[in-house]
Amino acid sequence: MSFDEMDVDTIWMDGEFMPWDDAEIHVLSHGLHYGTGVFEGVRCYDTEKGPAIFRWEDHLDRFYESAKPYELEIPFDRDELTEATIELIQRQELDSCYIRPIAFYGYEMLGLNPSDCPERVAIAAWPWGAYLGEEALKEGVDVAVSSWRKHSSSQIPTNSKTTGAYVNSVLASLEAKRNDYVEGIVLNKEGNVAEGPGENIFLVRDGEIYTTGLAESILNGITRQSVITVAEDLGYTVHDDATISRGELYTADELFFTGTAAEVTPIKSVDDKQIGSGSKGPVTDELQTKFFEIVEEQPAEYSEWFTPIE
Repeated sequence: MSFDEMDVDTIWMDGEFMPWDDAEIHVLSHGLHYGTGVFEGVRCYDTEKGPAIFRWEDHLDRFYESAKPYELEIPFDRDELTEATIELIQRQELDSCYIRPIAFYGYEMLGLNPSDCPERVAIAAWPWGAYLGEEALKEGVDVAVSSWRKHSSSQIPTNSKTTGAYVNSVLASLEAKRNDYVEGIVLNKEGNVAEGPGENIFLVRDGEIYTTGLAESILNGITRQSVITVAEDLGYTVHDDATISRGELYTADELFFTGTAAEVTPIKSVDDKQIGSGSKGPVTDELQTKFFEIVEEQPAEYSEWFTPIE
C-alpha cells in the first residue's frame, strides 16, 4: 500500500506538527547526497490494554547512539521525542502503526564534512502490516544468499542505523526480488552469515537456538534482543554469539528472521534448498506465538517493554 492510500496526514518535523505533504527538505540537503543520517523503526501495537509502543526506550537509546559516530547532535531530548511521538499517534488516531524517527544533516553546504550543516529531525507514523506478508508469518519465506556482502564495522559502524549504509540492504533486496525470492541473506566479508537486508537471523539445531554474534558485522536488533529473552524465558538454550557458515543454513532444523518490520518470520528455503519440513518449525512457532502474545496482551512480566499511548 502506498502512502497516498493510507489515512495519515501529519508529520512531526523539527519541533512542529505539520501536514504530511508539507514535510519537505531542500534538494541539496547533506543527508540526501551523502547518507549522513540515522533512523529507527519502531512498532506501536494495539494491545488489550490499549495502544502501546514496543520497546520505545531501547529504540531511543540506539537512535542517540547511532548519531554519535557522525557527530550528529540530535537537538531534542528523549522526553521531547517521546511526547511528540505519542501526540503524533493520537492526532492521527492510530491504534497500531510503524514509527520512523530520523535525524540527518540538512541544507547549508555540500562539502563532505557536515559540521556546518543544521541537524534536522522528523518523526512519521503510519499503518503497516506484516513486512514480508501475512502469509509469510504462517508459511515462511523463500530466500537466497546474496552476492552482495555486508560491510565490515571497520568500514561503516554496523551498530548504527545509518541511512546511507542501507544501500547495502537495498542491493541485496533488489537482487532477491529480481530472482523471485522474498528476501535475501547477506554474508560478511569472511563469508559467514551476517543477517538479512533488514532482519537478524536465527538458526535452530537439535532444540538449541543460534544467532549471529555482533562480531559478524550485524545490527543488534531490538526484536533480536526480545526473542533471545523470550526464548530463554521459555527454557531454550540460546547461543547469541554464533558464527554460522553458509552451509549450516542448508542443514538447519529451522531458520527464522526477526526485526521490527518482519517481527518473527519463518524461512522455509534457502537457495531452493528446503529447510527442515519446509514450513514453520515447532521452535519458531512457539517463539512466534509467544512474541505475538506479548505484544497483544502486555503481560506483567514484560510490562517494561511498553510505552502506553495515553
